[in-house]
Amino acid sequence: MKMLKILFGLLAIGLWQGGMCAVHAEDAAYVVLGEGRTAEARLITQAPRCPDIVINGRKRQMQARALPATEPQRPTQSRPEFSKPSVFDVRVCEAPLPAETRSALIEGHRLPVRKSRLDRLVVIGDTGCRLKAADNAWQACNDPAAFPFARIARQVAAWHPDAVIHVGDYEYRENPCPDDQAGCAGSPWGYGWDAWKADFFTPGAPILRSAPLILARGNHESCSRAGQGWWRFLDPRPLELHRDCNDPAFDVTGDYSAPYAVDFGGGAQIAVMDLSHAGGAAIPQDDPRFAAFTDTYDRLAAMTKKARFTFAVDHYPFLAVSADEKTHALFAGNKALASTFGTRNPYLMPEGVDVLLAGHVHLWEQVSYRDHFPSQFVAGFSGTQEDIVPLPVQVPAGIGPVPGAVIDQFSSWIDGFGFMTLERTSENRWRVEVHDGEGRVVNRCRIIGRASVCDQAAVAAIR
Repeated sequence: MKMLKILFGLLAIGLWQGGMCAVHAEDAAYVVLGEGRTAEARLITQAPRCPDIVINGRKRQMQARALPATEPQRPTQSRPEFSKPSVFDVRVCEAPLPAETRSALIEGHRLPVRKSRLDRLVVIGDTGCRLKAADNAWQACNDPAAFPFARIARQVAAWHPDAVIHVGDYEYRENPCPDDQAGCAGSPWGYGWDAWKADFFTPGAPILRSAPLILARGNHESCSRAGQGWWRFLDPRPLELHRDCNDPAFDVTGDYSAPYAVDFGGGAQIAVMDLSHAGGAAIPQDDPRFAAFTDTYDRLAAMTKKARFTFAVDHYPFLAVSADEKTHALFAGNKALASTFGTRNPYLMPEGVDVLLAGHVHLWEQVSYRDHFPSQFVAGFSGTQEDIVPLPVQVPAGIGPVPGAVIDQFSSWIDGFGFMTLERTSENRWRVEVHDGEGRVVNRCRIIGRASVCDQAAVAAIR
């Protein structure tokens, strides 16, 4: 009898320990793609230690990327009374996935492993729910129609992509919802795990389960905003002291990363750039961003020589057309990027870049230029409060990112939530479809080398 009690006790301890490390519904397991064909499994959990991961039937221990912590309140873009310490009451675990990975499981939860060739891709961006006191912007996060990212995520998963590209801006819940705003009542806010979970990991769960992620950093993930969470959860590189955005004395380091290229196979790739703190004004040469961004150009130019077709992704659009919110005046491009990349090349991009992907402007857009420039697509329409200033069906002459740029093809969709898909049809040709929040196709485009054209110049507003 005594021996049976001992055995039962040991069994209970084993079950307790196993249960404490099991993947629970509130945990987030996903795969991020890095340079070349590298991939890494990630787990965000409240368990007291990192669990094992089973790769191709072989068990290995996941390692802790970041431990639970409450980071002291730091200066942010909000006033001090609208800021607070960032509470990360979760452990972030990681494990590299070898190139030959066929299956990966964490406590029985199957992860989406990368294929050797990525031919079906989804592009999303600007997915969070906007709560910002400075702009008196209070998106109704509790209303699935006003904040539809969860619905879009389900449609993205149903499309069965090989990978999902996010063009940046994941976490928008910066400030507390006012008492008179029922649409966002009770929302978590700030830059800790609760806000990250509400804005990205819970509504985006279908995407995390369906495909590996290629992640660009947005201006909402700069150090003075949600940069702490960016480094803990999403960046594919190791988390390093003084690159974690915890100490504002090291924000120059934490706000920038060198670009890297993800290999799609078949001669195609995507170069991921971190230009998240570019802003909109021209950058002087004595600003640390100038050296960082011109170095990005040089590295990007070298990367393009290693592939026959190159997408490049960053958050700010280099070549898109926008309208001023107050005056409705049209302008194109970004002065910060033109003032840095333009010193290397008057056409802003190396010849080897075929297509640019970006967000920041809360709409969908396509631009193809007559000479010298790659096509630009903007996919900032996947959840956050939309830009509703209308754009013309035909852009007037003289509107361009640099003098002499001539727009050949232009298409846009204003005031509509959705996602964009890319399907490879040949070495330098891709089929593009624009989907609404229900998965319906509202526009189709074709990419042929650096040129692109869409069926519709303007998609009617659909909600």
